[in-house]
Amino acid sequence: MPVEETSLAPINSAVATIAHPNPVREALSSGQFCYFIELVASATMREARLLEIASHLARVPGIVAGGITSFAGGALGQNPVRIGAAARARGLSPNVHLTCVSRDRLDLRNTLEDMNALGMENVFAITGDYPKTSGGTSKPYFHLDSVQLVEMINELRQGGMPFYISVAVSPFKYTEADCAYQYLKLEKKIAAGADYAITQLGFDAKKFRELKRYMDERGLRTPVLGNVYVLNQRAAEKMSKGEPPGCWVSPELVERIREESKAEDKGLAARLERAAQMVAIVRGLGYAGAYIGGEHQAKRIHWIIERSEELAPRWEELAEEMTFAPKNGFYFFETPASPKKSPALMPQVLDTLGHVFNVKKPGPLRNLVTGAMEWVDHHPALSSALERAEFVMKSPMFGCEECGNCVLEYTEYVCPQTCPKNLRNGPCGGTLNGHCEVEDKQCVWVSVYERARDAGRVEDLKTYVPPRKLELKGTSSWVNYFLNRDSRPGREEKLINIQPADTARRAPKNGK
Repeated sequence: MPVEETSLAPINSAVATIAHPNPVREALSSGQFCYFIELVASATMREARLLEIASHLARVPGIVAGGITSFAGGALGQNPVRIGAAARARGLSPNVHLTCVSRDRLDLRNTLEDMNALGMENVFAITGDYPKTSGGTSKPYFHLDSVQLVEMINELRQGGMPFYISVAVSPFKYTEADCAYQYLKLEKKIAAGADYAITQLGFDAKKFRELKRYMDERGLRTPVLGNVYVLNQRAAEKMSKGEPPGCWVSPELVERIREESKAEDKGLAARLERAAQMVAIVRGLGYAGAYIGGEHQAKRIHWIIERSEELAPRWEELAEEMTFAPKNGFYFFETPASPKKSPALMPQVLDTLGHVFNVKKPGPLRNLVTGAMEWVDHHPALSSALERAEFVMKSPMFGCEECGNCVLEYTEYVCPQTCPKNLRNGPCGGTLNGHCEVEDKQCVWVSVYERARDAGRVEDLKTYVPPRKLELKGTSSWVNYFLNRDSRPGREEKLINIQPADTARRAPKNGK
């Protein structure tokens, strides 16, 4: 596992301030409806073939960028920075996917510095799918989540690197907790510095409309691209089972595609037509553009774009027909609100104790406890005993994993370390009907949302929770809290320690 660094090397301001034309920034700033194409840089796709595809796509009118995937579906692929740089040289502006999968802050920063040195501004900041295999005996880890990654990139941008940040959001969630939390987390990402969003995959125009209405009603003017996927039978059957995570196709649509696949062209005309219809729908709904995946052939992409323009006047009619969703699925503005339950007993008790013994407030009680913790901290045996006592108490109650950075009060007394990805700002996009993408269990964030809803604290879930300090693992969070060592809302440190520029900048490595 890489070692986390708390003090990082300086940024070269001469490199950071170089301005490069950015078609993505220009298109979205002008309000021009634009097209992205997803290039899946999988390990099985030859690099030469990927770059040939990029060359052809760059010549399709309307295409402003290619999304270069990283760890798509949890499978290790090619280096997205190297592929992105080569695609850019062939005329296709890259939007490089940057995931948090098994990467520490220094590794992520190095990648971002390489992108900046190569003149690539566009970055898609995502948590990433849980790896199918770890590539060894070590367990995959997530030191940052997508919100924290956006915060980190934004700090680099404030230091002079002109990144343009995109993030993911999935309106295609059909339980209340999954759906509401996606929107809450999107608001966190925007507050952290996201410039635009890209939806995950779905075939439900009502959900596309729902997301747009949610943002409009909250005055969120951040541009959003609608995901348009050219869906064949094989992909439809996989996605109907939730593979890859975050993608879902209804049984009705799967059956329709099976029927279409019996045609002489194996269903090609039907799936291209459906993609064109979806482009027309998202354009009609006021989306900033379409993010097209599942097809790499330039001629077919060109046909989809031209056909969508022909269909544009009929978008409302098409939207009425494009509703492939589970029966009784949750819709944010249509489904009656779930009846509130009595708040869970344990959070109530802990909240009450917190009010009665308010050690957060400066005063004699806090001073007394702080003094006691300072004394304990100077006696290693006592400090170790306190940590063990804390763990014995908190483990059965919360699933404590001794991170030393306890933020239970911000997650409705559900330990975020019990999330397999250790996320601290809400669920990933891989949940399916409230279930975790990694383990066969309910997503821990369902409990967080439901407790917050029942207690009338849903808005509090928008609070940004910074990354934990890894060096505190195995120490007492009580000591760390009172001695101001831990990382928590209101006490977070900058993720990037930007120093005055030095005179040397390391060269991009490994051909990046």
